[in-house]
Amino acid sequence: MNQEKTRVLVVDDIETNRIILEEILADIYEIEQAKDGIEAVSKLVNSPVKPNLILLDVMMPGLDGFGVISFMKTNPMLQKIPVIFITASDQEVQGLRAGAVDYISKPFEPEIVRLRVANQIELTLYREELEGLVAQKANELIVTREHFLDTMANLIEYRSLESGLHVKRTKDLARVLTMQLVRRGGSYGDELQAGNPNTLVKAVPLHDIGKIGIPDNILLKPGRLTPEEFAIIETHTVIGGQVIQSLIEVGEDDYLKHCYNICRFHHERWDGKGYPDKLVGDNIPLAARIVAVVDVYDALVSERCYKKAMPHEEAVKIICEGEGSQFDPEIVKTLLEVEDQFIKWEGKAGIRS
Repeated sequence: MNQEKTRVLVVDDIETNRIILEEILADIYEIEQAKDGIEAVSKLVNSPVKPNLILLDVMMPGLDGFGVISFMKTNPMLQKIPVIFITASDQEVQGLRAGAVDYISKPFEPEIVRLRVANQIELTLYREELEGLVAQKANELIVTREHFLDTMANLIEYRSLESGLHVKRTKDLARVLTMQLVRRGGSYGDELQAGNPNTLVKAVPLHDIGKIGIPDNILLKPGRLTPEEFAIIETHTVIGGQVIQSLIEVGEDDYLKHCYNICRFHHERWDGKGYPDKLVGDNIPLAARIVAVVDVYDALVSERCYKKAMPHEEAVKIICEGEGSQFDPEIVKTLLEVEDQFIKWEGKAGIRS
């Protein structure tokens, strides 16, 4: 443990007590003093470098030790700093209930002060190290999960006899629309900002993951589907939602919420005639409304084994004709604002050879 840079804040209204504590600890720790609770709170709030531990007197004029620790518990930047109460009164139980980790009685016994301070700082540093490791492992698991799901999405595209680039194109086109909506602000921009727009974009490649449950004879059929076959194709939204829901049960986050909304609802229509739940208007999650537009656009301008690619102008015309019926009018309007960024994708789609 490196104690040379460890900071201890000593708070006591009696200067002699502060001097004694500093003399006991100064050879090991960097000591800062506050003469009362008000000054302590000011230092805690305004100092960019927070103390690793606080020695806090209980009985002080104005804001006492209980007031200081109560304030600290309301501030996320301060609530984890350990507090050792220093007191001459019989208030140990009350102090521990208030959130102190330990107490030191007056008059001070130097060896007890050093040992109790060292124990609490060691525990704090160990906790911080452990929290860091847990956060690192959690991030690694999140990245692994996202790579796994992206790989599944690409495998499904190859299984569908497409080029494997559809998931990349829809993701990039969704990013263009999403960021333009954010730039425009308003209710759509605010909602996207609140849900983390970059996380939404990362979730887009999963939109057709439910096709994993569609039989090959239907998924790969080159001709027109029968009504019965199309009904089976429609179930890919429900299947996809169920796949993501099984992951949400383990641990929910913004990424999985966006994945679920996109998988289940990207075939809903603004007029309520979509599937699987026939949602209407803004009852459809915004992420799904964005993907509905880019998914159709890419399908139109892409070559498939059963159709040729459509020119950009024709594809945009079809989408505009669906404004207010199939598509959210605001998102169609946004597409027209960034149409030049969509044009670059024209001709880049293809089929697997």
